[in-house]
Amino acid sequence: MEKTLLKVSGMTCGNCVKKVEATLNELDGVEKAKVDLDNGAAKVKYDESKQSPESLSKAVSDAGYETEPKK
Repeated sequence: MEKTLLKVSGMTCGNCVKKVEATLNELDGVEKAKVDLDNGAAKVKYDESKQSPESLSKAVSDAGYETEPKK
């Protein structure tokens, strides 16, 4: 299992957090996603044979939020 931290912008409330977490947790290969509204970040533990940081970012973008791997 790999871990990554994604920077997520556009979240304004708890419902945004739930939407991003649900989007990530529904992806095949994602073991756990936890979103922190205050830091604008999503910690994701995933199977690198099924997902990549880019595919995780795309899923979040498709849900309506801007994202990029956190530096």
